[in-house]
Amino acid sequence: MSESLASVQERTDVRADALPVDGLCEAGQPVVLRGLARDWELTRAGQRSATGAMACLRRYYNQRPVQYSQGGPEIAGRVFYTDDFTGINCEVRRGSLDDLLDAIAAHLDDPHPPTWYMASAPADALLPGFRQANDLSLEACGIHAPPRVWIGNRTIASCHYDGMNNIACCAVGRRRFTLFPPEQIVNLYPGPLDPTPGGQAVSLVDFAAPDFERHPRFRDALAAAQSVLLEPGDALFIPSMWWHHVEGLDPFNVLVNYWWSSMPDYVPTPMHALYHALWTIRDRPEREKRAWREVFDYYVFGPSGRAGAPLPERARDVLGPLDETMVRRLRAMLIGWLNR
Repeated sequence: MSESLASVQERTDVRADALPVDGLCEAGQPVVLRGLARDWELTRAGQRSATGAMACLRRYYNQRPVQYSQGGPEIAGRVFYTDDFTGINCEVRRGSLDDLLDAIAAHLDDPHPPTWYMASAPADALLPGFRQANDLSLEACGIHAPPRVWIGNRTIASCHYDGMNNIACCAVGRRRFTLFPPEQIVNLYPGPLDPTPGGQAVSLVDFAAPDFERHPRFRDALAAAQSVLLEPGDALFIPSMWWHHVEGLDPFNVLVNYWWSSMPDYVPTPMHALYHALWTIRDRPEREKRAWREVFDYYVFGPSGRAGAPLPERARDVLGPLDETMVRRLRAMLIGWLNR
């Protein structure tokens, strides 16, 4: 993309043992945390060489099978849909981390290598002991966010959003992030909800060569975009629901990320509600849809205590604060309705 994009806000004063997580979440804006992971063992090894970083990973690897994607040179690292949007343009394989690293190592000097990409592998299950020398101290902030590892060559994670907050640490290789606020969804042309290249629908726009005749509103998305190049050791806070396009720029790249929800574990993902709304609301007459929008604004998208405020506390039921007991009741009620 040739357009000049706004830069992401940066901070250089943040330490891994004193992360201002509450402030980051409250502000709700992407923030670069320069040098946050620069002292990691893996980061230091990668600064010396790609093979040194691979050797560091191999030392922790416990030989559990891993799942990864492999695509031909023709996809140029872009894990994406097939031409008819009914499948994914990569083959999913199951093997060892050693096999994956060997395949990447064999093509380090290849200007047009095959695509190799392991996404979101749980670090604790795959690399026991890794966190002792390569970790953020999120537990000290009261956040349970086990790290996940992403390994590949010059891969592209097409623009998508995640429902959770995210700190993405660039450990090996450089990565370029292009970010968009949630309201840009209509200008990003999301693809199918299923299948998806990585769990969420991704933008249909080819960021390397946007087709503005086919996707004219993408110009409006670019006007709201922010961009940043992360060097090894840098991290990026991505607020929940922000769209992000991620490009691995070097022959070997490793990213470690931490996802966490703003809600307790007993509150499920809103994706369930989206599918239910597609089923029950989307195709109703416009007059009914407008009425249901008002209902949802009153009960769901307005202030959380508004609908229950006129009622005595003992009469509020689901209109009052939700706890784990109430959530179990709601779940049982919904299952009962769906099974009728």
